[in-house]
Amino acid sequence: MRKKVDERIRTLIENGVKTRHRSIFVVIGDKSRDQIVNLHYMLSKAVVKSRPNVLWCYKDKLELSSHKKKRGKQIKKLLQRGLLDPEKVDPFSLFVETGGIKYCLYKESERILGNTFGMCILQDFEALTPNLLARTIETVEGGGLIVLLLRSLSSLTSLCTMVMDVHERFRTESHSEAAGRFNERFLLSFASCKACVVMDDELNILPISSHMKSIKPVPVQEDSEGFSEAERELKNLKEQLNDDFPVGPLMKKCCTLDQGKAVITFLDAILDKTLCSTVALLAARGRGKSAALGLAIAGAIAVGYSNIFVTAPSPENLKTLFEFVCKGFDALEYKEHLEYDVVKSANPEFKKATVRINIYKQHRQTIQYIQPHEHEKLSQVELLVVDEAAAIPLPVVKSLLGPYLVFLSSTVNGYEGTGRSLSLKLLQQLEEQTQTATKSVEGSLSGRLFKKIELSESIRYAPGDPIESWLHDLLCLDVSNSIPHINRLPPTSECDLYYVNRDTLFSYHKDSELFLQRMMALYVASHYKNSPNDLQLMADAPAHHLFVLLGPVDESKNHLPDILCVIQVCLEGKISSKSAMKSLCDGHQPCGDQIPWKFCEQFQDTVFPSLSGARIVRIATHPSAMRLGYGSTAVELLTRYFEGHLTTMSEADVENALESLHVRVTEAAEKVSLLEENIKPRTDLPPLLVHLRDRRPERLHYIGVSFGLTLDLFRFWRKHKFAPFYIGQIQSSVTGEHTCMVVKPLNNDDVESSGVDHWGFFSPFYEDFRRRFIRLLGSSFRAMEYKLAMSVLDPKINFTDLEPALSPISDRFLKSLHEIFTPYDLKRLEAYTNNLADFHMILDLVPILAHEYFGGKIPLTLSYVQASVLLCIGLQQQNISYIEGEIKLERQQILSQFKKLMKKLYRYLYDVASKEIDSTLPRLREIVMEPHSISVDEDLNEAAEQVKEGMRAKMESSLNPELLQQYAIADREADFEKALQNGSGKLLSGGLISVKSGRNKAEKHGNQKDGHKSGKRGNKENGSSKSNKKRKH
Repeated sequence: MRKKVDERIRTLIENGVKTRHRSIFVVIGDKSRDQIVNLHYMLSKAVVKSRPNVLWCYKDKLELSSHKKKRGKQIKKLLQRGLLDPEKVDPFSLFVETGGIKYCLYKESERILGNTFGMCILQDFEALTPNLLARTIETVEGGGLIVLLLRSLSSLTSLCTMVMDVHERFRTESHSEAAGRFNERFLLSFASCKACVVMDDELNILPISSHMKSIKPVPVQEDSEGFSEAERELKNLKEQLNDDFPVGPLMKKCCTLDQGKAVITFLDAILDKTLCSTVALLAARGRGKSAALGLAIAGAIAVGYSNIFVTAPSPENLKTLFEFVCKGFDALEYKEHLEYDVVKSANPEFKKATVRINIYKQHRQTIQYIQPHEHEKLSQVELLVVDEAAAIPLPVVKSLLGPYLVFLSSTVNGYEGTGRSLSLKLLQQLEEQTQTATKSVEGSLSGRLFKKIELSESIRYAPGDPIESWLHDLLCLDVSNSIPHINRLPPTSECDLYYVNRDTLFSYHKDSELFLQRMMALYVASHYKNSPNDLQLMADAPAHHLFVLLGPVDESKNHLPDILCVIQVCLEGKISSKSAMKSLCDGHQPCGDQIPWKFCEQFQDTVFPSLSGARIVRIATHPSAMRLGYGSTAVELLTRYFEGHLTTMSEADVENALESLHVRVTEAAEKVSLLEENIKPRTDLPPLLVHLRDRRPERLHYIGVSFGLTLDLFRFWRKHKFAPFYIGQIQSSVTGEHTCMVVKPLNNDDVESSGVDHWGFFSPFYEDFRRRFIRLLGSSFRAMEYKLAMSVLDPKINFTDLEPALSPISDRFLKSLHEIFTPYDLKRLEAYTNNLADFHMILDLVPILAHEYFGGKIPLTLSYVQASVLLCIGLQQQNISYIEGEIKLERQQILSQFKKLMKKLYRYLYDVASKEIDSTLPRLREIVMEPHSISVDEDLNEAAEQVKEGMRAKMESSLNPELLQQYAIADREADFEKALQNGSGKLLSGGLISVKSGRNKAEKHGNQKDGHKSGKRGNKENGSSKSNKKRKH
């Protein structure tokens, strides 16, 4: 049965053709495919020109063959089964048979970039992602149609609960329920797009497209020749420059006025031949940047430039650029294979992309592709072209600049990855240098000249395209102008961290949309790599949460607060030991839970994955608030929040919070048909922002981060007590950075810790990482900047405050000294320190000493420069010339520092060796000198008393009659008298006389014994052993 098509559908298609604007048709129903024929027929009638070509994108099953012979076999089988009436030919089959359809799998959608189609058909809605949506829609030319096919739905709201294929990647073991917030917002956005129609498979317009009631035909704005105003200006410009070489032929390849002016600006810079000049081309996606660069390169070859280098994140990004270089050569009448050759890459990763063009017409000329980090190859370059500069890290782009002509091209917003760091930082610096250079003649010689070009007019469609603005709003692509100016930057002490309710954020309310656009603007401004898929991850992933740092909020004023910082957090962990063991056995890591799985792989540990943690996915600060401490404040508040220091909720509030379910942000009428269903956003939504004290935190054991390793980023996380446990050994081919993962243990009593430092349970893993990193510095990380390597190692180089406690360390080192060094090694080291040998004599010892020192076995105080020299020579095994360039010191200064540190190390080794020798020598027994029990005065007094007593006893004994009796002359008085008389009464000169005793020996001995008994104290002094024959008178 034939049915008249709604005139509003025909009017929308015709208006799009007249204004070169695109339209979207969402067709719901099992027979939606049949309406493709009708829509294509109406488009063909309106276009008048050639039949519009079609792009048909699908997931995996097309349900019809894209091959002509196979389709013939299918029709033959249907005829044999009696399911096809040859009299009634299916219009859809005829449409397919007529050709002009390009079939493309979603997973291969990259190969359609740069192509243009009149109609795009998207089936398998569940396989669509924001990236695919933007990539396919952008291939449609002005006046074309985008047709979205959906199967039968009982209600439009069932789109919100549809399980998307991408949700499989969002699920983890502990977070398995993905929400459909992105689809809800996607559905609600249809109502705001004036060029979008939602209808059933009979072309009945649904109530959500109520704006179609007021659609009217638009007048054609063309002159008598069929040109619009912009097209007329472009034609006049081409005619003016037609006779100029090489500008004239190249201008014929330009499609828009903006593109033509850009090519002229490039060629002016080429003909000027001024060194240290930079031309930057900024534009949104699909403006013809790569084509303009390609035409400019062709002009540079025609002028005579010999060495031209082109760089981009990947050679695949340069497909359009090299294509237009060849088109420029064709316009300049260069013959391929005779005057130039195109060289394809043999690297399978580059997929046969063009990497070089050799030209022979005038002289040997080359257009060569180099990777972004290969800036050392630019010694002979005359022109350097950097395409997609925003996707290259800012330090790498800076290293590419030099004393030659530089062309920069950057996408400021789009779907392949955008970043504003280039335009906000590098281009601003170049402009400032140019301004200072123009102020003085001397400065003009040293500063870089800078020009900036911006393209606003699209190649494929006319300005003001409603689909472009709808897509940019939906996917937050054009948010470069959404960064509001901050009137006041509050002190960090006044700022608070708030939790963002994602149900309200993606509700498509006016204020929520503005807040979302501002959040995404900070992401784009802070990160060089962004993707629309990030938006779906932020909306639907069950483990992800959003936090914003705001200044003081004045609730009396009804306006959104300024966002100072945004943090996106992903909850990870809670993985069963069974899953961890299976992952280790299979060698396969499931999606999500990056830090637990990587930790499990690195340390073969099955306990850590069972812990709960949070990974900071992104942290972005307002461009006007960079380096003012807001990022640090946000990280500190987040850490305190997860440690439970900010919340004051009661247990009852906790139970109520846990029972809250996902809030629906759309509300439909009661069970009605599609033709009566009216979709609108909810009004009873929870608050958008929740203060952290009003929300119970998840119980976590750690916070982690994964990022591209740079010195500034690593120092930022190290400052906040994060420690690394993994650094990828293979650098990223795009950024040239190593992947780094860091972890900060939180205060939690659930985990037993054997560590005594602030790393807690993480301490043994951190020490193991340091040991592995030290060993890898000589191979995988040999080219790493020494400052970065020192920051990662974080060695203790100052031991002045720990000198008394060094003996245990020295003792441990003493035991291994003989295993490490021989006596000959120490002799050579001594000879070098005494200036008796060259430093090459001890180079074999430096790695050993460096490993021992950075391993903490040699407690020796070194300066930072000395430690850096030891790291470069000992661990990275670099030569002195390399260190000169890195540390920026003269060769003699480096050798002087090296000798000083070698002297310190030798002195330490000598002391340790001497201590070992002393321990083997024999030692005398040590005499213990203890103090007397009495004082010196008391001792002297006691001795004096003893002397006095001895003298008194001596006096008494000398007057004893019994003692004197031994000297008596018994019975010999007569003899005595006779002796006196013989001497005539005079004594001899000696005073002695002798008298013979008459007693026998026995009596004498008896008397002597008695004398000894009575006076034994003074026996020796009295001389009683003498004979009493002599007496002194």
